[in-house]
Amino acid sequence: MTAGTRFDGRTALVTGAASGIGRATALRLAADGASVGCLDLADGVDQTAADIVAAGGRAVAVRVNVTDPDSIAAGVAAVEAEFGPTRILANVAGVLRFSILEESSVEDFDLQLAVNLKGPFLMARAVVPSMLANGGGVITNVASSAGVFGQAYLAGYAASKGGVAMLTRALAWEFLKRDIRVNAIAPGGVDTPMTNVVDFPQGMDFQLIEKSMAPGNKMMDPSEPAGLIAFLSSDEAKAMTGVVIPIDHGITT
Repeated sequence: MTAGTRFDGRTALVTGAASGIGRATALRLAADGASVGCLDLADGVDQTAADIVAAGGRAVAVRVNVTDPDSIAAGVAAVEAEFGPTRILANVAGVLRFSILEESSVEDFDLQLAVNLKGPFLMARAVVPSMLANGGGVITNVASSAGVFGQAYLAGYAASKGGVAMLTRALAWEFLKRDIRVNAIAPGGVDTPMTNVVDFPQGMDFQLIEKSMAPGNKMMDPSEPAGLIAFLSSDEAKAMTGVVIPIDHGITT
């Protein structure tokens, strides 16, 4: 890794950093010069941080449960003790459960809301005081194309990701005059461990989910949405706040 200078002197937190878009985002922000707090509960988070350090970057891995305010507070404190106040937050952690509505479990619905929507809320709440006290910051949330147009058999996921879009816009307005920008990206299909282990329920009608598939069923590499997160986190995007940007091979056009 030849560190860039885009984020020199800035501390970034990335949730879901063990794999997929979260790992790619941590690697990209570090490559651009950020000191990265890699947050996740999965063991892979240690490898992400180790890979950054081995490549010449600065990173620390911290086990954080994004649904638990105490776990978040401890994790943020640990990273800031190492690298200084948070200036960049990427809320990437997420879970996805396909299910036919009448067979859906309340537990799966609650889990998706807790991780996908409550998590970004709690993370933002935890870092905003530090950002306000240290010159501002940038928060980027990961929504989904499913949260833009809805998707069959993903009631909990689509609802939670639609909530992420509205959370993003609400926070962008709240901090419009206080030097904190808040944006979201809405990816379509991304080749990640989460999408590779999808368990489709028996009896679902695949024609009902065709609108969510890019032509040729193209899947993005995680580095693609990670690159967009890096751009939104940078000074190059200083005029951008409150936007939810699709990155999905055009399926929401």
